[in-house]
Amino acid sequence: MESFYKSQASSIMATGVDMAIMIFCTEILGIYYVTSTAIGAFCGALVSFFLGRNWAFRRKDGGLTGQAVRYLVTSGLSLLFNTLGVWFITEYIGCQYIVSKIIVSILVGIFFNFLMFRYFVYK
Repeated sequence: MESFYKSQASSIMATGVDMAIMIFCTEILGIYYVTSTAIGAFCGALVSFFLGRNWAFRRKDGGLTGQAVRYLVTSGLSLLFNTLGVWFITEYIGCQYIVSKIIVSILVGIFFNFLMFRYFVYK
């Protein structure tokens, strides 16, 4: 359970970075929200990898390259799910993109990211 709680805390921190960059890109730089979602998710993924490796799952002893490759696969799928989910909820359900991002981030974080990080990336 400790790794679950630390993983969720790491996800919250990474999501904070993700959302801040997404909002900045969309609202300040005028980038299309779907593109901003992908840019934010990429930056959040970097934060998540280092927090997961060094704190949540304490797997600094594992091979960095192997973990990075597995994380890249997981992160790529997560990026896809997050971007498509935000797009779908915003376009077809009519939620504001920030609300869509919060909903999708929670769902992907708990039901995909944690399981993949725990049993695939940092095994």
